[in-house]
Amino acid sequence: MNPESKIAEIIETASTGFTAQCYDLNAAPALGALVKTTVDGIVVYAVVSHAATTSMEPGRKPVARGRDETDEDAVFAANPHLEKLMRCEIEAVIAGHAGPDGTIRHHLPPRPARLHGFIHECAAAEIRDFSARAGFIPLLLAAQGPVPPEELTAAALRAIGAAYEGEERRAFLVAAGQTLARLLAADYNRLKTILERLGS
Repeated sequence: MNPESKIAEIIETASTGFTAQCYDLNAAPALGALVKTTVDGIVVYAVVSHAATTSMEPGRKPVARGRDETDEDAVFAANPHLEKLMRCEIEAVIAGHAGPDGTIRHHLPPRPARLHGFIHECAAAEIRDFSARAGFIPLLLAAQGPVPPEELTAAALRAIGAAYEGEERRAFLVAAGQTLARLLAADYNRLKTILERLGS
């Protein structure tokens, strides 16, 4: 994997997802972004489902420091120690994996991601390969977490759609919409919520 794409490190892991700490405090990937890690020769793909920046010390909240500063970057420039006191964490829902043969499978891998495993951003070509079929959507619809699965699914489809251009992007979104319509045929309100957010 490209070292330049390394953005975070897993600090908690489970069969359905993981939590990772970002190396840069203000550089969390976007909600819905596709990221990856490896374990035993398997590439595990996951969708960023939540991000939070908190204090390193439980119960200790940051205090406002920018009264006399002209912009937010100046706050960190004047208080360089802040980056040592804070951390940015992301949660991600596993959406599929690829074995040593490179075949992408849209179901949970046989093992969870590795603790202290490195998290990498996915390049546009890899995102297109991953999303050539819409089998990952049911895993997103079933996700449990602070962000409602409807918001997560829409964010993921917008982020993945951005890896396509022109007619290919339109074809991807149409196929995703058809998959959603089939999966949520009995839940019109949920389907409507996702489709409305796809257009925004």
